[in-house]
Amino acid sequence: MPEKSKTQVSTVVGSDVSALFDRVVVIVEDARRHVARTVNNEMVVAYWLIGREIVQELQGGAGRAEYGKQVVADLSRRLTERYGSGFSVPNVRNFRQFYLVYQQRQLEIRYPAGSESGHRLEKRYPVGSELDESGKQYPTEVESTIGFFPDLSWSHYRTLMRVENDEARQFYEQEAARNRWSKRQLERQINTLLFERLLKSQDKDGGLQLVSKGQETEHPIDIIKDPYALEFLGLPESHRLVESELETALTSHMQEFLLELGAGFAFVARQKRLTLNGDHFYADLVFYHVRLKCYVIIDLKTEKLTHGDIGQMQMYVHYFDREIRAGEDNPTIGLILCTDKNDAVVEYVLDKGNERIFASRYKLELPPKEELRRLLLEWRSENEGGKS
Repeated sequence: MPEKSKTQVSTVVGSDVSALFDRVVVIVEDARRHVARTVNNEMVVAYWLIGREIVQELQGGAGRAEYGKQVVADLSRRLTERYGSGFSVPNVRNFRQFYLVYQQRQLEIRYPAGSESGHRLEKRYPVGSELDESGKQYPTEVESTIGFFPDLSWSHYRTLMRVENDEARQFYEQEAARNRWSKRQLERQINTLLFERLLKSQDKDGGLQLVSKGQETEHPIDIIKDPYALEFLGLPESHRLVESELETALTSHMQEFLLELGAGFAFVARQKRLTLNGDHFYADLVFYHVRLKCYVIIDLKTEKLTHGDIGQMQMYVHYFDREIRAGEDNPTIGLILCTDKNDAVVEYVLDKGNERIFASRYKLELPPKEELRRLLLEWRSENEGGKS
């Protein structure tokens, strides 16, 4: 067998190196992400600790507002002189507020045994020894731990600090970490009252689960919101809006729409044709939910919901179940998005135990948060009154 030419050898080596390079790039990028994640988490912990030190210092000066202002200003000046930017008076105040909001958290922080900070810990136990800057060993103590999500940055927590309701704040923190929301995405979910909108469609047990576990997706009702916030489309609230315009706008803003729908949705088709004995019907938007393992058909209405709209969705759902659904798929879900609805009409048209077809309102222009919160409370009160 003839030996390989230098060109052939070079080609083989080049191919091998390319594959090696790709693998090494993955390792390096993963390491960089891990370092960034670790640094972010360490800074969040540091800011919490700084806030705790400030609060404990100012508690000794309770009732002396001027003393507190002077302490923050002086601390800011000294930290800026040593470390540069990042320790302005507003930032130092944010550290203090961060601790006040999350003061129930307990962090695993090591201190020199017998140090001033160490004496302030409520729960301590020996953990061996550590090295100081000179390399000398000293005994340490550690506090029990319930920390912060490592995937959330200081920017995330500054946003979360502005959520007044403790339960809502806990929900947004869990969901931001689970779904890897950017700061901008987190702000959008808070501003559109995602927690309240999900809470509206849940029973008491479901509401408690939202707080303790975040948004679970075990049942079709778990993925439904009311209303849906479509303010990102930039469309005016108008009786002249037609369904095709709304559909086009949604497909043009699919990334934002998927965020509003929630985790687990994958886009499948627009204007999916359904043929029955030569007659053609078209489902506006079709998705597949990877967690519930089922198709989700969305029908768009630019007017108040009618019983005919519900009947049409029933036909779509039955068609998908008989003609498209595979053996491993769960039953199809239908969601009608409308400008308004009569809940009594929905309940009378659908079976009492319906868990497959839903109707929700949508908003193209969000009212002020307080007005939206009031509307949600009214809708929830009406629904609960109708079920009693």
